[in-house]
Amino acid sequence: MYPTSFDYHKPRTLTEAADLLKKDPEARLLAGGHSLLPAMKLRLASPTALVDLAGIKELAGITKTGDALRIGALTTHAAVAASDVVRSSCPLLAETAAHIGDFQVRNRGTIGGSIAHADPAADYPNALVALGATVETGGAAARQLPIEGFYTGLFATGLGPGEIVTAVSVPTYGKGTGGAYEKHRHPASSYAVVGVAALVTVGGGKCTKVSLVVGGVSVNPVRASAAEAALTGQAPGDAAFAAAAARVGDGVAKPISDLYASGEYRVHLASVLARRALAAAASRA
Repeated sequence: MYPTSFDYHKPRTLTEAADLLKKDPEARLLAGGHSLLPAMKLRLASPTALVDLAGIKELAGITKTGDALRIGALTTHAAVAASDVVRSSCPLLAETAAHIGDFQVRNRGTIGGSIAHADPAADYPNALVALGATVETGGAAARQLPIEGFYTGLFATGLGPGEIVTAVSVPTYGKGTGGAYEKHRHPASSYAVVGVAALVTVGGGKCTKVSLVVGGVSVNPVRASAAEAALTGQAPGDAAFAAAAARVGDGVAKPISDLYASGEYRVHLASVLARRALAAAASRA
């Protein structure tokens, strides 16, 4: 199929992009386009105009300031995965980026587009929630929004009308903390049927801090609080990881079911992947 007709704009500044959105509330932002353009071809989305952000150069790039990384919204998955500064100071994020789609998708898709699109099967949200990231916005409003609570439903976020994701700020971590991302990918799309991000800090022979987030099981990333509590204070080991992973399903109220996988299967898969992710994260701490 072909999309309905639409206007095309390529602003050079964030202010110009915001003005275009204000003039036409039915316009949509274009970043990498891997989600929006297929939806338009199927006529699941019919925006009156596309506002292409590719011309706004300040929206791309990675900088490290203090104990945080600032990653521009138009930074590609490939750039995040290959960045020396990301790989050295926040390897969980680099590992997650490397799991996204295929080579072509990683070279075109952007971190800001993924954050704003809020697909339940996306990879970034799981890692960003586990890391405690902050979403920076501009356009109609300039805000800093904690990623936990940013997702409000199926393909829904806390972004207001005309508000544009400009960057994401991600805390870094060092010696004593390890991260890991485990994923069961859909064979056709490479989206996550289930994705699990784990961050574990080990000190004095015990897991002193645990962050575990599961995606693909429900419409938004789920922090596995019961699993985190079960592992915190325990010595890292197979028995402790298994006991924690067994609690992953406690926080999943309405698991997703579709033609590929039932909700029950997704919850079981999440526990299996959680055990692997926890073990890998602890071994890297």
